[in-house]
Amino acid sequence: MALIALDQTITIALSVKDRHRSADWYREVLGFETIVHIDDAGWSELQTNTQNVTLGLGEHVEPVPGNCVPVFGTADLDNARASMEKIGIRFDGPTVVIEGMVKTATFYDPDGNALMLAENLMASPS
Repeated sequence: MALIALDQTITIALSVKDRHRSADWYREVLGFETIVHIDDAGWSELQTNTQNVTLGLGEHVEPVPGNCVPVFGTADLDNARASMEKIGIRFDGPTVVIEGMVKTATFYDPDGNALMLAENLMASPS
């Protein structure tokens, strides 16, 4: 049994210089559709051709090629993080909360690879 409960979503996060240009490239080349551009947060998200797998584009002045971070969805990030920290899993700073949107926390595997947990804070449409 797993230590924490994940939902069935994965976002693959990449660092890019220009999210809008990159989103266009992924649409034209791979057929991905833009879900959202959140300019205030420097974030864009695209639906891949795989169910429940999205591509997140984080805008950075100097992106690092190969810096890919898998983001695993969870319904209760605070509880998941507490359980992981209890057994010594290292996190990178405090949990980041963008009110009404998302809560995220970056952690590391035994080899130092960055992974992230995300809790969706957006209200589901009725």
